[in-house]
Amino acid sequence: MNLSRAFIVRAHRGVLCTLAVGALAGALSGCVTRVVEQRPVVVERPAPPRPVVVQQVRPMPAPIREDRGAPPAPDFNWVPGHWKWAGNDWQWVHGNWVRQPVPPMPEVIVETIPVAPAPQAMWVPGHWVWRWNGGGWQWERGHWQR
Repeated sequence: MNLSRAFIVRAHRGVLCTLAVGALAGALSGCVTRVVEQRPVVVERPAPPRPVVVQQVRPMPAPIREDRGAPPAPDFNWVPGHWKWAGNDWQWVHGNWVRQPVPPMPEVIVETIPVAPAPQAMWVPGHWVWRWNGGGWQWERGHWQR
């Protein structure tokens, strides 16, 4: 056999061996079986959606600008007009001159709105009102109105 032909045969055998080893490795890897433990499938139903509760809030209207005019006498002070809840709606209480000290209306107190007692209930926010009998500013707490 001539030298070049012997080289080609050996090279061909090397390629064939490499292919055979690769095919054998691939075939053997496919023969491996894995035992998979079957577990029961548990399907949990999601909780039904909660009903959407729309809380109706009856906000206080914007203040009304009033012309206070001149005081009736030097010892009078102005109580500014303000909104107060009057049973089923907001009512404007007109400003007035009084013969007593009048501090400025305090800041609004932010209240947490509790859960409505009924779907048709309406939240009336807390607000300051002037007590004319010398009580000054008094906070009326927010409440649910049916």
